[in-house]
Amino acid sequence: MQSACYNLNVTKTILVVEDDSGLQKYLKELLLDNGFSVQTVPDGVQALNSVQKMPPDLVVLDLGLPNMGGEAVCTELRKKYPDMRVIILTAKDGVADIVHGLNLGADDYITKPFVADELLARIRAHLRHQDGNDSKLVVGDLKLDSKALEVHRGEQHIQLTPQEFKLLQYLMCNRGRILTREMILNRVWLLTPDIETRVVDVYMGYLRKKIDNNYPNKLLHSVRGFGYMIKE
Repeated sequence: MQSACYNLNVTKTILVVEDDSGLQKYLKELLLDNGFSVQTVPDGVQALNSVQKMPPDLVVLDLGLPNMGGEAVCTELRKKYPDMRVIILTAKDGVADIVHGLNLGADDYITKPFVADELLARIRAHLRHQDGNDSKLVVGDLKLDSKALEVHRGEQHIQLTPQEFKLLQYLMCNRGRILTREMILNRVWLLTPDIETRVVDVYMGYLRKKIDNNYPNKLLHSVRGFGYMIKE
């Protein structure tokens, strides 16, 4: 069984938490050049704020951070986001340091200086493991099963057309992220020449009626001037 997001080619987002501006810039360029979307922050407090606003797929985390140390950030991430992958990237290279970092809940530990190809390989391996074989997506009380082609909100079954299902699937694969109309057209309608961006607004209206209209907690959100997102 393939992941529910396998055929959508969703760009993975990496959050780099690093206070060294030079290294932060290098990591950002490295990851962008290798097809990732990248967010960067210089300290622990901003890291947690960034994760809350737009959850990444994986966090590359330095331990020696100002305001809130990397150890505290790692502990907090593991507590609130147990499925989020965390790779510690630090100059602390002792065996005890590595064991301690993994015991904090990190999925991997890489010491500085590091080899770029090794970092990229480990990131890709963790993201593959994260995708796994799960055919189900969940946002709040909304559940989508890509194998059974079913959608439920709570106990209520929601009937969708194939195009509505694919649109919802793409939104849920990118939960917490803003998607432009062009991005949605590219993935859901595959850049069909005669399709205009306003078709996205029309289909989002269809989804809202079926997904949100009878529920106080709205999951589908318009972001003025940008596009759409789904979040709790």
